[in-house]
Amino acid sequence: MSDFTRRVAETATRVAKMLIDKNKQYGDSVHKPLRLFSKLDSEAGIRVRIDDKLSRLARGNDSIESDIDIVDDLIGYLIMLRMMMEEEE
Repeated sequence: MSDFTRRVAETATRVAKMLIDKNKQYGDSVHKPLRLFSKLDSEAGIRVRIDDKLSRLARGNDSIESDIDIVDDLIGYLIMLRMMMEEEE
């Protein structure tokens, strides 16, 4: 296995673990949100979350979370968006 292949697999595994852990921690808040305030559908809601993360990354303020945490969250949200798109097909 090449170094590149190993690093891709490790990074993807780390992001997958983060997604699974956050889903356990927050409940399935992306696919089954409580809808206490927002009435957006799940896909629109995830797109808003992606916008928020991109905004934080562009502003470069790491007092809340590091750029790496933001990128990991973005990857996770994009995976979830992709899953939703597959479900719609």
